[in-house]
Amino acid sequence: MEERQRSAQQALQAPDDEISLVDLASTFLKRRRIFYVVFLVTLLAAILYALLAPEKYDYVSLFKLAEKDAGSFIEKPATVIATLENRWLPEIEATYLAEHDEPLPFDVIFSNPENTGLVRIVSEAAPANSDDVKHIHSQLIEKLEQTQSVAVSTLKSNLERQIDSLTSTIERLEGLQDVGAAIADAVNRRLSLEVLLLSIQPAELLVLNRQMAERKGPARSLIVVLAAMLGLMGGIFLSFFAEFVSLVRANLNEI
Repeated sequence: MEERQRSAQQALQAPDDEISLVDLASTFLKRRRIFYVVFLVTLLAAILYALLAPEKYDYVSLFKLAEKDAGSFIEKPATVIATLENRWLPEIEATYLAEHDEPLPFDVIFSNPENTGLVRIVSEAAPANSDDVKHIHSQLIEKLEQTQSVAVSTLKSNLERQIDSLTSTIERLEGLQDVGAAIADAVNRRLSLEVLLLSIQPAELLVLNRQMAERKGPARSLIVVLAAMLGLMGGIFLSFFAEFVSLVRANLNEI
């Protein structure tokens, strides 16, 4: 009997390793200043960032490539974009770096909307850099206009030479006999070339450096909300971590 009573007393005196909600609440209240500091510092930093971070917008330029007939372009859009990305833009970036001793403060992205002959040039930049964006876009557009003008002139010259050659051939055949089929074929070919010549549409600048209305990046309110959540979780974690460190130090001092 005495042995049973002794066992019961030992069980009552044994330490309880389970942590109750009361213990957690007590620990949190004990270290609440750490939570307040972490939460407020995180929130204030987010508010300052949201207020001071420069606004950025997309600046868009659109250029329509020259057409030789409906839906067919003198130069393929993919070829033009490859030239922009690998030749002209690197040259312009190198010039900017030499003049300003720093790289371009924004990217320049090229794309071709599906089933169109449009070349879309986009740069995401702050309004303070809008003049630089316009200058870079203008340089790229100027190169596009020059190459497209040369391509149109070359195509027109080739078509005109072919038309003149067919006209001369028709005139020579008109004095001969039994050449009606040959003359008709030459006339049809000349007519097709004349239609193609008339259907050529020159390249055209549609938009230059248009600032889009929608602001890029996350909204300021979203930044503050996310920072508040981060500060809340970080503050709770550091509060309990500080208590853990304090207990470890106390145990070490007792050894």
